[in-house]
Amino acid sequence: MAEEKNNPEIQEVAGMDASSQPAPSEQQQNPEQFLKEFNWHNYEEGIDPIDDGKLDEFERLVEENFVDTLDDEVVEGTVINITDRDAIIDINAKSEGVISLNEFRYNPNLAVGDKVEVLIDVREDATGQLILSHRKARVIKAWDRVNKAHEEGTIVNGFVKCRTKGGMIVDVFGIEAFLPGSQIDVKPIRDYDAYVNKTMEFKVVKINHEFKNVVVSHKALIEADIEEQKKEIIGQLEKGQVLEGVVKNITSYGVFVDLGGVDGLVHITDLSWSRINHPNEIVELDQKLNVVILDFDEAKTRIQLGLKQLNKHPWEALDADLKVGDKVKGKVVVIADYGAFIEVAEGVEGLIHVSEMSWSTHLRSAQDFVNVGDEVEAQILTLDREERKMSLGIKQLTPDPWTDITTKYPVGSRHTGIVRNFTNFGVFVELEEGIDGLIYISDLSWTKKIKHPSEFCNVGDKLDVVVLELDVDGRKLSLGHKQTEENPWDKYEQDFAVGTKHTATIADVVSKGATIEFNEDITAFVPTRHLEKEDGTKLGKGDEAEFVIIEFNKEFKRVVASHMSIHKEEEAKIVTQAAKKAQEENKPTIGDANADLQALKDKMEGKN
Repeated sequence: MAEEKNNPEIQEVAGMDASSQPAPSEQQQNPEQFLKEFNWHNYEEGIDPIDDGKLDEFERLVEENFVDTLDDEVVEGTVINITDRDAIIDINAKSEGVISLNEFRYNPNLAVGDKVEVLIDVREDATGQLILSHRKARVIKAWDRVNKAHEEGTIVNGFVKCRTKGGMIVDVFGIEAFLPGSQIDVKPIRDYDAYVNKTMEFKVVKINHEFKNVVVSHKALIEADIEEQKKEIIGQLEKGQVLEGVVKNITSYGVFVDLGGVDGLVHITDLSWSRINHPNEIVELDQKLNVVILDFDEAKTRIQLGLKQLNKHPWEALDADLKVGDKVKGKVVVIADYGAFIEVAEGVEGLIHVSEMSWSTHLRSAQDFVNVGDEVEAQILTLDREERKMSLGIKQLTPDPWTDITTKYPVGSRHTGIVRNFTNFGVFVELEEGIDGLIYISDLSWTKKIKHPSEFCNVGDKLDVVVLELDVDGRKLSLGHKQTEENPWDKYEQDFAVGTKHTATIADVVSKGATIEFNEDITAFVPTRHLEKEDGTKLGKGDEAEFVIIEFNKEFKRVVASHMSIHKEEEAKIVTQAAKKAQEENKPTIGDANADLQALKDKMEGKN
């Protein structure tokens, strides 16, 4: 009751009649104070009886002055006390709320009286305490702010927390957003760490509500200004104008130069009059240099720059006394299959065709003679200053080997050469650098029948040759390999003359006869009818017999033999002898001849 005495508002409510019409009380003049000091516990316990009319008035005041704790909306509260673990927040409800200090780690300077946004997390816990969440309120409000910034295109502040793959993580309103590396600045970034722990302005460029992803850009803020600045600068440009710039980026195809708010490109071909493999051979990052305006496109804000154009063209500075026939030195800068380009002065190149690298008529690749970077000496063959073309030759620095060819390689002389390549009709053999000769396939061997030169030798083999013909004007040599040995067919022509007899074995039977091998060079052909034996049967594969040569052609290496002629020859001799005898004795010959033939037959059959 002591509390009642000390609380005049409650006394007034308890002592008044429902039908009375009192003057405005303190509770009506200051309802918030009345509601805060109202002892709800005493009322529930029945300690302080309240008139129904006054209770209705109390509920009306509660509805008008206290927030609805069942609503999930974010409300603003005031910090009224801070303990070791919690912050006590007044949100103008029936009771104060509690928030763990862990939710204020981002704000270590939190103090009594600060305004904070909260969300009613649990209406009341077991002790009747109102539980609030500042973190959830921040998240909800943060997404509202992010969505609004994205829709309206407004600028937001963000704190760069750390690096990540492809960019940076930025804290925007408490939400972790992704800042791609390409969206940090309009110029390429070489040191990402320089942006960590910095607060910067950003524009929200993309939101994925499904995955709760936010993408921001700092580059977007300055691009619009840069585009306007570019148009203004480009509008003041003129072709041929020389400007100072700073190398901003180097690529394989050229160099980007910052001209003070607008970038221009120096293509790799406009960096130097000489050939270069990469722009970093000429310039380096952040280097200051003068460039000349070659062309620009106001609509696309593109500027084409040149560096080499600041110097006089090398062909114009070429020695005026240089002429055809002079010797020059230079470095090999490019090699192609057809030749090599030699830089004889900065920006001045001459071509050495592969045919001018050696006196040899056997063309090879230029890489067989020179390599990129080699220092070579050459002779000027052609020089066109207007077309800026020059052809050079290396072989002209050495004597032409065909000058005294008749002395070094007379017809009939023997030499050793190297097989360089094949054709279907022969082999090219190099006797020395610049001297090649051809061996026709028919001049490779006396005895072997060769269909293609690769059956006889390989590229790179050494071959002994004899000069058969020499054409000085046509620069042609005809060589022979088989002529280095005696022709075995000269001897075979005597040993296997027509009528000579030899014993051999049937090596193979073919459709029109059979073949027999007398030695490794001579394979003879036996027609089918000449395979007949004396008893009328025919010789077969593997049979050994005596043969007589009936044809020998040395030119075509053709030999024909016969077994049948062996026993037919015996019969012919008997008939001839019987006729001669009958002529001498003046007697009939047919019977005698038949008798002699029968005797010969019986003898061969083993009869007495």
